[in-house]
Amino acid sequence: MKRTSLLLGTALCALAAQAQAQQTQAQEACKGAVPTLNVIGQGMPAVTALDAHLSEFNEKWDTEVKITLLGENERRAKARLDASTGAGSYQVLYIDEANLAEYVSADWIYPLADVVPESYDIADFRTDLSNVATVDGTQYFAPFVGGGDVMMVRTDLLEAAGLDVPSTLDELVEAVKVLDAADNGAHGWAARGQRGSGMNVWRWTPFFRAMGGEWLDGDMPAFNSEAGVEATELYTDLMSYGPPGVGTFNWSDAVEAFRGGQVAILIESDVFGPWMEDPSKSTVVGKVGYAPPPDPLPSAGWAHGWAVSKAGAADDCAKTIAGDFVGWATSKEMEQQRLEAGIASDIGRTSTLESEAYQSLVPAEYVEAMLATGPKTDLLIMKSPAWPEIGDTLGLALEEVFTGTRDDIAATLDEAAFFAEDSLMRLK
Repeated sequence: MKRTSLLLGTALCALAAQAQAQQTQAQEACKGAVPTLNVIGQGMPAVTALDAHLSEFNEKWDTEVKITLLGENERRAKARLDASTGAGSYQVLYIDEANLAEYVSADWIYPLADVVPESYDIADFRTDLSNVATVDGTQYFAPFVGGGDVMMVRTDLLEAAGLDVPSTLDELVEAVKVLDAADNGAHGWAARGQRGSGMNVWRWTPFFRAMGGEWLDGDMPAFNSEAGVEATELYTDLMSYGPPGVGTFNWSDAVEAFRGGQVAILIESDVFGPWMEDPSKSTVVGKVGYAPPPDPLPSAGWAHGWAVSKAGAADDCAKTIAGDFVGWATSKEMEQQRLEAGIASDIGRTSTLESEAYQSLVPAEYVEAMLATGPKTDLLIMKSPAWPEIGDTLGLALEEVFTGTRDDIAATLDEAAFFAEDSLMRLK
């Protein structure tokens, strides 16, 4: 037994040494070969926090990393255009659950294990996020943020109104109305209204699924069903209890309205929980309670991360350096450095969640809410390469309803479904 263990340990050490040697050889061969590494990013803390550390990566590879920061809809469009045309202006693309199926089916990105060195321990990524980043058993991007949904409530306003934290959708609707009518300086509700597959559609979808909605009936779009109409009616009604302009709110608008004290109840991605506890930016620190979305609302699972573009990193050195950047930027060490800087919102690794450093930065109730939301969390969007186009078309229709441009919900959804049918037919 001891001999077997000794042999196994020796073999593992040999493999580790071999991997290190290969990495050293790659660095020697490719250092200086890629003067500029172009990366598409979005202004999440995990991305902007890299600015303080880029010099060490630049020195390692004798390169200059240039991260182009874009808003969510714009970065989706730019990354898709760069990959689909084969322009290859960017070696590293910012990927999310909404466009992964299209990128994989079109063969625009490398499997993660083919480009990220073993030393970065891909297996340590959170299982829920890795699942979202995986297609047919292969992981394609390194997630640095993601999760499910959590309901954030102003506990002080609920207490003043004599209300409990809502646990059902009916209780939620009633609480929103009561809190909105109260003389408390806050609107009852806020949510995403801005068009887009990852904007209003993302937040509307749990309501649609809670009503029993399914995306497809056979191979035909079915979101214009009775469930779709009911979900849109309810979502639109809730928006009437939001701040002015809520019909075109994006996620940032909704989050900032809540932590600015303008909103009493918000259901958003759980990553935003720690944002409410940041005393430098939040006016509601210590006044927020956390809970899973009220039944029967499911939780929308999601993940964002980086992948290496086949068009942008076509040669060996570009592929090597881009892969090393993805591993470095999403590493355990980088997450620990963010925690030391007080950033607890973007967590992609299991080891970070389990660390004392993380648990010391967030309320216990928030962690409990995340755990309770887990069983309700799933990827709720249509799992099709056509989804970005279908979702954006549906998002435009929903925004028109939310802003009052159109008032016939059934006809508006029928029109969006007609265009979705065309999108699906082009896949055949």
